Amino acid sequence: MIGPIILTRSLLLFFRIPLFVTRIFRSPLDPREQEQVFDDCIETIHLFKNDREKTQGLLPVLQVLVHEGLDKSLDRSDGRSQLVRDVGHEVTPHVGDADRLGPVVGEHQDEVAAQRDDTNYALGSVLNHVLLHQTVIGLEALEQFEMAGEYPDILIGCTGGGSNFAGFTFPFIHKNLTEGKNTQIIAVEPSASPSLTKGVYTFDYGDTAQMAPIVKMHTLGHTFIPPGIHAGGLRYHGMSPQVSALVDGGYAEARSVRQLDTFKAGLTFLRAEGIIPAPEPTHAIKVVIDEALKCKASGEKKVIAFNLCGHGHFDMGAYDAYLKGNLEDYDYPAEAVEEALHHLPSVSQ
Repeated sequence: MIGPIILTRSLLLFFRIPLFVTRIFRSPLDPREQEQVFDDCIETIHLFKNDREKTQGLLPVLQVLVHEGLDKSLDRSDGRSQLVRDVGHEVTPHVGDADRLGPVVGEHQDEVAAQRDDTNYALGSVLNHVLLHQTVIGLEALEQFEMAGEYPDILIGCTGGGSNFAGFTFPFIHKNLTEGKNTQIIAVEPSASPSLTKGVYTFDYGDTAQMAPIVKMHTLGHTFIPPGIHAGGLRYHGMSPQVSALVDGGYAEARSVRQLDTFKAGLTFLRAEGIIPAPEPTHAIKVVIDEALKCKASGEKKVIAFNLCGHGHFDMGAYDAYLKGNLEDYDYPAEAVEEALHHLPSVSQ
């Protein structure tokens, strides 16, 4: 049986089973395997329904594995784990050496999933099925624009692995390609983790342990070691193959921004809108402000939309560090990228 996470269109279900998630398949499932997966999903849904009846509708308990090293590297011991406990879940700290996404993926596959018969690992970003699931964001945005009687001239999103950016922009890119729309699409990443703007478009592993699938993407090399910036979700060596292909083909453009500029933009947004953004979407907000100022200077009127993909209530420590002057900018050096690329897998093209 697979689980606890089953994605069916826009439906996300969690089940009371030990951490036990879908397998990584290096090749597409044949029809018989697809049928078996579907049958397992239905069986799990029935189990979930019966279990909820026994617990009087309370949320089921899911064993959660928290990667303690990731929290420590970014000083983000700020309530995330406590919130998980508050809703009745168990947190099992895992103290590893990794402090960034690529090694985290590898550690969990090698040290956890590979050591237990009841456990598998599913990548929750970067890969095609994740991006397809996320497009519910852009599809809803299209309907909202229709209700408002507007259509965007520019779409902007932050990028780490590419899933939230793709979910927001892909439906609009489809309109560009099929209906002659001309929306400008901008992907924004940290200058400290610049896979799209400094990386190479080639084949690489999705994780440091070389256990995830090899895909063609913009990459800084799977041995990439970024600094401890306060944009944890964007600190990844590669980029979604689909987003990479679109940038490579000129259907979207990529920009990088510095950490101090992003926090300044985040506070500007807070003071204007009353919403505190997470560090990740402040990268998009920085470019939104840039584009708005260009319009102000030129006298043009444009509709600019961006994806506010997270609130910053758990990131107040990062804002505090910025206001106290304890943060600094970092541009990932080109020579470090070149060295990391020596470790790419050998793939016949």
